[in-house]
Amino acid sequence: MSKWFAIARRRLLLFFISGLFLSLLVNACNSSSPGTNTTAASPGSSPTAVPTVVRLDYAYYNPVSLVLKEKGWLEEDLAKANIKVEWVLSQGSNKALEFLNGSSIDFGSTSGASALIAKANGNPIKSIYVYSKPEWTALVTTANSSIQKVADLKGKKVAATRGTDPFIFLLRALDQAGLTTKDVEIVPLPHADGKAALEKGDVDAWAGLDPFMAQTEVEKGSKLFFRDPKLISQGFLNVREAFAKQYPEQVSQVLNAYEKARKWAIANPSELKQVVIKASKLTESVATKQLEERTDISSSSIGDEQKAVISAAGDVLKKSGVIENSVDVITVVSNLIDPQYVAKVAKS
Repeated sequence: MSKWFAIARRRLLLFFISGLFLSLLVNACNSSSPGTNTTAASPGSSPTAVPTVVRLDYAYYNPVSLVLKEKGWLEEDLAKANIKVEWVLSQGSNKALEFLNGSSIDFGSTSGASALIAKANGNPIKSIYVYSKPEWTALVTTANSSIQKVADLKGKKVAATRGTDPFIFLLRALDQAGLTTKDVEIVPLPHADGKAALEKGDVDAWAGLDPFMAQTEVEKGSKLFFRDPKLISQGFLNVREAFAKQYPEQVSQVLNAYEKARKWAIANPSELKQVVIKASKLTESVATKQLEERTDISSSSIGDEQKAVISAAGDVLKKSGVIENSVDVITVVSNLIDPQYVAKVAKS
């Protein structure tokens, strides 16, 4: 009797284990992929996967991002599909690109030339929108400095944030003056620290970035001894390629929200200034200099004009060893800039 009881117990146990395994397998097959929600589609169609969260940076050098974050329009739109929004502060193009490469954010604000460097070095991004055409960088020195031109930098210490537009601007300025990075001592510092180092006298010059540059100009009398808007690339909004491929609808939603914020900023310049002051703790005079004198947000289209601007920096970047000589800059630029998303927004 005990023999038959033991056999029956083993069969029952096997049946239970098989059923449990089958249940787990079915559940695994039916579950959505990590980081996505599955929303109901129209009758007869398949459910549509959307991200659970969209992560964007905001930056003091990108005033449109500050408006979008302040107004909450993107949150309102994405909430309809149960998608959350997370904001991360970028202190420079280098940080935004680092966040994008590490998948800490999905959308990041950089200069166009910085995006070129990142793409050439394997960062899988697409540049899809222009948030501004700024004169946000110049070479800066103190009010009482004897430095008057780029050639005067020979043998001097210059603060700059590597991988950013001010750094690239410095390289191009040196090249125009017949100098190289071997003729100066570049002190790698974040933008805010570069400003502080200049004001303390720890460096002789600084490749500045607004609003910090406007701040030292207004509050300390610092001099912008070399300016050239032609050497400055525009402000690019970049997206991770993997995100754009998986969630093209959310890319369009983000750009629609960006366009709403940009147009609001154009229509409400006084309110824009207050948004920037609130976010970055600037004085009104500093914000006025940054926004009214050196920031153009009149167009968001991206295409051949932007390709030409950042391609022009390629030779200097190769000379300086920032990107490899073997890199085909034209091909990299073509793979980087993707106008399809902003074109859809313009049509809608």
